[in-house]
Amino acid sequence: MKNMGFLSSTLIVVFLTLIGAYVAFAAILYLFQARFLYFPEREMVSTPHDARLPFEAIYFKTADNVELYGWFVPKQNARGVVLFCHGNAGNISHRIEYLQLFNKLGYSTFLFDYRGYGKSEGKPSEMGTYLDAQGAWNYLVDKRVICPEDIVIYGESLGGAVGTWLAKERRPAALILASSFTSIPDVAANIYPLFPVRWLAKFHYDTKRFLCEVTCPVLVIHSPDDEIIPYAHGCALFEEAKEPRKFLEIHGDHNSGFMSSEDIYLMGISSFLSEHLPQGIQ
Repeated sequence: MKNMGFLSSTLIVVFLTLIGAYVAFAAILYLFQARFLYFPEREMVSTPHDARLPFEAIYFKTADNVELYGWFVPKQNARGVVLFCHGNAGNISHRIEYLQLFNKLGYSTFLFDYRGYGKSEGKPSEMGTYLDAQGAWNYLVDKRVICPEDIVIYGESLGGAVGTWLAKERRPAALILASSFTSIPDVAANIYPLFPVRWLAKFHYDTKRFLCEVTCPVLVIHSPDDEIIPYAHGCALFEEAKEPRKFLEIHGDHNSGFMSSEDIYLMGISSFLSEHLPQGIQ
């Protein structure tokens, strides 16, 4: 009987320890969500000059008076301008390859850093990133006098949610979503299936919901080999998008698929944009 009592006590201790660990980790998920989501870097590791691309260093303000930094990379006789919303890690200096690819496609590019990234002021937040994208759009339209019909919004990963939010607020020529997700709670539910992450979520970045209000043409790009954002997310976004829409399947992992599938990537984007921006900037 003593052994049975000891065993019961041990099981209770183990059970309470597991419950305590579960609650503690859930608390960590709730309290430190921003650290799980944003991975900004301040150091600039390269510039477009390293890829032999001319560029202008741009400082501009958001609606809430945060000063942001970006690069405008011009293309002679450009077919349009790509407004690039990058992912959650690094900064614009880690996206030089994209600038080269858009240059090959015949587009100028405006690549900017969210608040807290690179040389941009402030601290990242969900609403903050939306205001940052809106500020970048306003810079192109108001300062450079570029018509919305000549602007393509490109969202990479987290930037897909940011770009989709912007596309529903302003009507660009087209929206491109690359390796993006349906929402942050959906991603978290895949990673932490044992925790009530949908209840704990402070950040939403609800790309799928935003898409319901987007009226411009949409191109969704995703790889079945993506190890961070499951392929199913890209398929769900495509299903949610209104016509005209197109899905481009590439291969390779989350961060380098666009390079390992360069020919497919370039041809797919070129075909899509040729259909919806046929004339080029007038």
